[in-house]
Amino acid sequence: MLNRFRTPEDRNARRLARIARWNRPITSWGERLHAWINMLFVDHGIFRLIYLNLHEVAPGFYRAAQPVPHQLARFARSGGRTVVYLRGGREHGSWQLEQEACAQLGLKLEEFVVRSRGAPAPDEMLAAKAFFARLERPVLVHCKSGADRAGFVSALYMLLVEKAPADEALKQLSWRYGHFRHARTGVLDAFFERYRDQGEKRGIPFETWVAEHYDPQALEKEFRAGLVSEILVDKVMRRE
Repeated sequence: MLNRFRTPEDRNARRLARIARWNRPITSWGERLHAWINMLFVDHGIFRLIYLNLHEVAPGFYRAAQPVPHQLARFARSGGRTVVYLRGGREHGSWQLEQEACAQLGLKLEEFVVRSRGAPAPDEMLAAKAFFARLERPVLVHCKSGADRAGFVSALYMLLVEKAPADEALKQLSWRYGHFRHARTGVLDAFFERYRDQGEKRGIPFETWVAEHYDPQALEKEFRAGLVSEILVDKVMRRE
């Protein structure tokens, strides 16, 4: 409740303080314990110990929620080579633990930051194909809950690498994975639907459509989230 009365400057200062706290290597057992406590109870990792929301998207490409060290170890033992962090802000003990685990396990840790509640940025979409091409597989992409950003990047992968039609790619953004299209995160569905209707049906390649036809401002202006879904996703489930 108090957060509603903080100024944007206050919220940004707090965010920067969290990044300063967690965006550095773990140097002691005490710091590692603090990172675990933060990951489990502040970043809601206790739920991901029970259910990681792990799924195979295509051969050698997997999606999940934020993994903990022993889950990363299991991925490495199965032959995994690369982990892609989609969350953006390095604001929790989850990030510290993931960095340390990947270094110890020989997993390459990459970042590809996307928004979950705004129209995708054209430059990020145009960079996606080259990003996917340089990943060493098997690869695991993850956000916090494995529902929205993980689904969006998986849909991009299906479209750009697997050459799936837009409707097939859109299946990665589904309630099956915990994604709600009627919340603000539904703007991700709207992005692919707009490409399908404006680009794919006219034979325009995805990258050409993004570069020459896509209007992110118009997409954001025209998209409307449902109130009930919005409350469920943002207030109850506390999605990023």
